[in-house]
Amino acid sequence: MAADEPSDRVRDLLASRGAHARPLRRVLTLLCRDWHSLAELVRLPAVPRRTVQELLTAAQDDLESRGDRHRIVPARAAAYARYAAEELPDATDALVAENPDLLAVVRADIASVPPPVAALDHVQATPETALKRALWLTTTYDLSGRTLLCLGDHDLTSLAVCAVDPGVRVVVVDVDDRLLAHVDRIAAERGWDVTTLHADFRFGLPPSVLESADLVFSDPPYTPEGMGLFAARGVECLGRDGRLLLAHGSSDRTPALGLKVQQELLRLGLLFEAVLPAFHRFDGAQAIGSAADLYVCRPTSRRSVSVTKPGIYTHGPQSLESEGPSGKALESLVDLAPRPESSPPPKPRQPGWAEPVGRGAASLAVDLSADPGPWLLRTLLACSPGRMAALVPNNHPDVASEKGQKALAELVGTRFSLRYLRSTPDGKTCVVVADQVLAGGLDEGGLAVREVLSRAHGKLGNVWREALVTATRGGLTKRAARERITEAVGEAADLEERLIDLPRHRIAALLPLIAASAR
Repeated sequence: MAADEPSDRVRDLLASRGAHARPLRRVLTLLCRDWHSLAELVRLPAVPRRTVQELLTAAQDDLESRGDRHRIVPARAAAYARYAAEELPDATDALVAENPDLLAVVRADIASVPPPVAALDHVQATPETALKRALWLTTTYDLSGRTLLCLGDHDLTSLAVCAVDPGVRVVVVDVDDRLLAHVDRIAAERGWDVTTLHADFRFGLPPSVLESADLVFSDPPYTPEGMGLFAARGVECLGRDGRLLLAHGSSDRTPALGLKVQQELLRLGLLFEAVLPAFHRFDGAQAIGSAADLYVCRPTSRRSVSVTKPGIYTHGPQSLESEGPSGKALESLVDLAPRPESSPPPKPRQPGWAEPVGRGAASLAVDLSADPGPWLLRTLLACSPGRMAALVPNNHPDVASEKGQKALAELVGTRFSLRYLRSTPDGKTCVVVADQVLAGGLDEGGLAVREVLSRAHGKLGNVWREALVTATRGGLTKRAARERITEAVGEAADLEERLIDLPRHRIAALLPLIAASAR
C-alpha cells in the first residue's frame, strides 16, 4: 500500500457497496476531520452500527482510538481525501440552525421528560429532530387554528409544534401517564392549546378523538404489528382529507423487515405521498443508523382495527416473543380472586377497558402480567363486579413501593379495598386483590366519588351530575348539581371526556373536587 493510498480493505469495502458506498464515505469524512464517538459515526450519516464497525475494522491500520472515540491518523488523512463526501444541505435542517432560541426551548423540555420505558420501545429523538418536525409541519401545512393529534409523544413533538406556532390545537394521546403529566404542565404554564388523553391503542381510543384531526403524527414501534396498529388508529382519528405522518426506520441490511412494514401500511389503504429518508435522528437505535424516514400517508379507505395479540414491541413482556405468565401464576390469580362462596372461580381475562368489564359476573381475574404501568388503574376503573384480582409484574410502579401502593389505594378507596400479595406465586409477579367497599361507611362526598368511579365510561359531566343527585339522596336537583360542578371546575373540557380516558394526574386532581361538591 502506497503512502498516499487508503487501506486496501477500505477500498474493497467501498467497492463492495457499489453505488451505495456514499454513506460510508461520509463516515470516512468524519473520521478524517476529527475525533468522533461510535454513536456520532452512526447517527450523523445515518449508517447502521454494524456497517460502521465493519468500516472501522477495515481502516484499523490507519485508525487511532481513545475509548469510544476514533479518527484517521492525521498523517494518513490525505490518503482518504478522494473519498470525501458531503451530505446535500437540507432546507429544514437549515431552518433548525436559524432558530437557536427555539431549539434551546425544545432541548430544555426534552431534558426533563420522564425517563424512557424500554418495554414501550422508547428511543429519544434528538432535540434537533423534534424542532425539525415542528418546522416541517408548520411550513408544509396551514396549521394555525387546525388540529394536530400526536399518537404517542415521548419525543415531545407536540410542544415543539406549539413553540413554533402557538395557534395550533394539539391533542396528545399516550399510554404513559408520566409523559401526559409532563406535557400538561408545560402547556398550561405557556398557555398553549394542548389536550392530553390516555389510551393503549391495542384496546381502543377515546371517543372524542375519532375523526377529529387534520393531521396525525406518530412514531410507532418499528414492528409490522406496531406500525400497522398505530397507523390504523391514526386513520380513525383523521377527519375529512386528513394526512397521517409516520416515522419508521429499518436497516438497509434487512430490507425484508422494511417491506413487511410497508405491506402493513398498504393493507390499510394508505397512499404514500412522500417518503423523506433519514428525516428523524435518535439518541439510540443504532441498529437502524439512529435514523428513521418520514412517511406522508393519505388514507383511501377506513378499515376496522383487529388486535389478536398484545405483542407489538421489540422488548419486554409486550414484545412479539414474550411467552406470557406461567401456568402456576395464572392458577394463583384464579385461586386468590375474591368471590361469593356459591360462585365458581373466574376464568383469567386478558387486559382491555374499551367497555365496562365483566358485566353480570360475580368476580374477575385479569392477567395484567405485561402491564407497563397504567393497566392496573384502568382495569379497576373498568371493573363492573365489586371484586377482582389482577396479576401484575412484581416491579409494577403501583405495587413495588409503599408510596405506589398508597397512591393507588387512595384513588380507588371509595370503591375497592386493595391487598398487595407481592412475590406471588414467585418473584416475578404480584397478585392485587380488590374487594368491594360497602357504601354504608361513606359520607356524601365518598358516595359521589364512588358513583363516578363506578361509571368511568360515561361522559364525566353527566356522571358527576347524577352522582351528586344520588349521593345527596335527592337533596340536589339536576340543575343544582350542574351549578355545583360549574363552581368546582367551570366549563372544563374534561367534563366532555370519559373518566377512564383522562390522564392519571387529572383523575387524582378531580376526585377531591367531586367529593367536596357533594358536601
